Amino acid sequence: MVHLLTVGQAAEILGTSERFPRRLIAERRIRFVRVGRHVRIPEDALSEFVRDGEVEPVDLSHLAGA
Repeated sequence: MVHLLTVGQAAEILGTSERFPRRLIAERRIRFVRVGRHVRIPEDALSEFVRDGEVEPVDLSHLAGA
């Protein structure tokens, strides 16, 4: 079974207010599940969202000699 997070739990993991995950849900930028009238975010969907937002560092060492 998939571990489902409340909006509050997702916000705590992300280090944001509850408003941010609610906006992600409203804009359909993250997968979510409706359980009756409640909204839950699968833990793996939160991990995917974070992974997709990762930005790799840029190596500028080749410019140091210029």
